[in-house]
Amino acid sequence: MKPLALIFLLFGQSLPQSETKPNILMVMSDAFDGRLTYEPGNKVVRLPYVNYLRELGATFLNAYTNSPICCPSRAAMWSGKFVHLTQSWNNYKCLDANATTWMNLLEENGYLTERIGKLDYTSGDHSVSNRVEAWTRDVPFLLRQEGRPVAELVGNVSTVRIQETDWKNTDKAVKWIRQRAASSHQPFALYLGLNLPHPYSNKTLDTTAGGFTFRTSPYWLKKVSSEVITIPKWLPMSAMHPVDHYSTFTKNCSGPFTTEEVRNIRAFYYAMCAETDLMLGYVITALRDTNLLNNTVVIFTADHGELAMEHRQFYKMSMFEGSSRVPLLVMGPGLKSGLQVEQLVSLVDLFPTMLDIAGISAVGNLSGDSLLPLLSKDGAVSEKQRSDWVLSEYHGCNANASTYMLRHGQWKYIAYADGLSLPPQLFDLNLDKDELHNVVYKFPEEVVDLDRLLRRIVDYPKVSTAVHLYNKEAFAAWRSSLGRNYSQVIANLRWHEDWQKDTLANERAINKWLYGTV
Repeated sequence: MKPLALIFLLFGQSLPQSETKPNILMVMSDAFDGRLTYEPGNKVVRLPYVNYLRELGATFLNAYTNSPICCPSRAAMWSGKFVHLTQSWNNYKCLDANATTWMNLLEENGYLTERIGKLDYTSGDHSVSNRVEAWTRDVPFLLRQEGRPVAELVGNVSTVRIQETDWKNTDKAVKWIRQRAASSHQPFALYLGLNLPHPYSNKTLDTTAGGFTFRTSPYWLKKVSSEVITIPKWLPMSAMHPVDHYSTFTKNCSGPFTTEEVRNIRAFYYAMCAETDLMLGYVITALRDTNLLNNTVVIFTADHGELAMEHRQFYKMSMFEGSSRVPLLVMGPGLKSGLQVEQLVSLVDLFPTMLDIAGISAVGNLSGDSLLPLLSKDGAVSEKQRSDWVLSEYHGCNANASTYMLRHGQWKYIAYADGLSLPPQLFDLNLDKDELHNVVYKFPEEVVDLDRLLRRIVDYPKVSTAVHLYNKEAFAAWRSSLGRNYSQVIANLRWHEDWQKDTLANERAINKWLYGTV
């Protein structure tokens, strides 16, 4: 790799554009907070390659995941369909293995294709506890399945490569560009999936511990502007929405945290984002060195964000901005430079965008719209009017109800379950960027209108019922598969300590949930 300063040479004169269809490079990270790609968020950490894409391409200021967890989010991106349409309910149950992805269609239409790194759209990384908690979230007991979030410093001021798997995959992608793509006469589509800046699992604990370690080195911490790190405000536990309270508890964040602990977790997370940025830089540089960059559309995004102790939580699985907002930067031939796009977009828009880039007609009933009309220099306008809202939904672990988020204008409306058993939430993002003031009772007319719009998009009580039924059937099948080993297996999961105190009572609660009887 050439010195990082070489990035500034990338602003030089472009080579003549090829007559072939544009190449496509997508880098999808895991748990990258989209707010770090534009002001004021980008002031907290140096991300030179993200900034390079900002300067020469477009930054989407309001891009959202369609589900704030790895596998369902990626299933939506690869299929172009909302989660409730593919029934990707959790990290265990996602897209059908035979489903058609945008890369399948590119390959069928003459593209040389390659997928490297983290895919996770048919089934993802999950522990047994993750699965069981998702299935049994309606049972009236609490589970503490995650480890308490911690910051861990490794290496020294020269330690650059920390996420070894990601670096191996980045090196594979660079090699593929230099050897395979550079020698091909076909346009290519390359996908690189990264784990960073997702927190690490602690290897000293068992596989049910979850990913809770924010790990970095002094080298990367130097990229973080510690003086501008904010310490998020928290509501009292007693004032939290019931679903947020459950999430905080199951993520092991209900206990006391010092300001230094919170600051370190956030600083280490930002440093992990800086390491991610360099991986992005490696593949951009490989494109430049092989004279491919001037005819390649480069896309950087993520499956979801990271709360990093906002709202007294880490991880994702939440509709708060830190969890649901994703980066989306696009640069390429014929696209505008230095553009900041205000329109609401989400990951399902990438499927039709890929087809549009490749000149392929849209297929089937896609949930999203192509982004190219927002980006093209020629001012092309799509015949289809794009939606002025985005939808995100969540049905997995660490939340005890199916959750539906509708972003429309200044409003973020969040509905739960059947829309009756749990109250909704409403946030005015123009006035309340920290999402600390639920104004659902202050604006009843807005709530009615937003709920009506949400129900037109998705019959969410019906979907919640379908998820509830799936959870029961999946848990019952799992319990039956274990036979006599069930009691031992379930007792060894990272349950809340009350499980051990009264195993019989909890089994009665499960049987009542499953069969309506004890």
